[in-house]
Amino acid sequence: MLTLRFIQENRDFIIERLKIKNFDATKITGQILALDKERRSTQAAMDDHKAELNKLSKEIGKLFKNGKVEEATKVKEKNAQIKENIKEQSESLNKIEEQLNLLLVQLPNIPHESVPPGKGEQDNVEIKSGGTKPELAQDALPHWDLAKKYDIIDFELGNKITGSGFPVYKGKGAKLQRALINYFLDKAIEAGYHEVLPPLMVNEDSGFGTGQLPDKEGQMYHVALDNLYLIPTAEVPVTNIYRNKILSAKDFPIRMTAYTPCFRREAGSYGKDVRGLNRLHQFDKVEIVQIQHPDKSYETLQEMLNHVESLVKSLNLPYRILKLCGGDISFTSALTYDFEVYSAAQQKWLEVSSVSNFEAFQANRLKLRFKEEGEKKTKLAHTLNGSALALPRILAALLENNQSAEGVVIPEVLRPYTGFDIID
Repeated sequence: MLTLRFIQENRDFIIERLKIKNFDATKITGQILALDKERRSTQAAMDDHKAELNKLSKEIGKLFKNGKVEEATKVKEKNAQIKENIKEQSESLNKIEEQLNLLLVQLPNIPHESVPPGKGEQDNVEIKSGGTKPELAQDALPHWDLAKKYDIIDFELGNKITGSGFPVYKGKGAKLQRALINYFLDKAIEAGYHEVLPPLMVNEDSGFGTGQLPDKEGQMYHVALDNLYLIPTAEVPVTNIYRNKILSAKDFPIRMTAYTPCFRREAGSYGKDVRGLNRLHQFDKVEIVQIQHPDKSYETLQEMLNHVESLVKSLNLPYRILKLCGGDISFTSALTYDFEVYSAAQQKWLEVSSVSNFEAFQANRLKLRFKEEGEKKTKLAHTLNGSALALPRILAALLENNQSAEGVVIPEVLRPYTGFDIID
């Protein structure tokens, strides 16, 4: 969430920059500033009444003490009217602040100056690629057929138990899934991330803190009876560990990693692009999160990109890195890079990671602040996160790209985790 002060001081800049996200901020910023003016006016009037009330209260005491009962009674009546005015002003102020907050949460984050313009994913910019696309045999199978052939993932059974998008991993498929989770976690820990195992459900405050609420509530599973939400990503509970915290600059960087199942309704998704593991309602992911000093957050973003790239390289998967354009970047992000791997049997690129810098946008919602050494004034921290990595499409690409006449060959880095080197 953008701070009110930033909007007051930079309205024209905000309007211009949000055009990159195809968002017209002219009207909403005008409404925010008008409401803020009304809020300050109401607050000032209420403060004046409170000062007058305090003065009259002292005067009443003196009048009674001097036996001037009639005069004291008249002042008491005036006092009662001022109290009523203060009550009305307080109620008015609460309504204004509620309206103001409703508007503030509708403003997207300002995109970084390097974000390219564009309407959607077709306008994203490839900045790097690596690896070699494998040449498969004519009879190569997509991963959903490989899963059935080797009895490692059962989509029909998942559909029976729960519904479409909830597969059952079996035998070597389950072990490969677990191997990927442990490998990604171990590499994150090696890189200096502290592992946490957070809850899989969050409350409204947590959803608001990282920007899922009210923007994406339709994409989350909601447990209505308890008013809790199943997490769409570990970013939500992990970042909220530091909600309402005041840190010291010497605490940075804070690095955290977590494995969790993730739950997404993916409303409106259908067709061939959602077949097999391409788009699930429940999937496993290892997340990396950093809380950093504002001066170092873009240096940290590059560090996180390097980490994700090293994982994809180690699995020998062809990959490309895309800088998201204004029309594809998320509501909360200032700058996002997507990693895609090539799925050879499907002959398509599959997104496996997004790495983002939210600058102070989430921190303002989280009230996540810090103090420079020797200073009393607090500042907002910067938050970043990335998938390192999301499993379903990684698994899809591994199965398809590594298939042979003998079976599916396991990448060398995973063999100590799987205990086998081929699925046959």
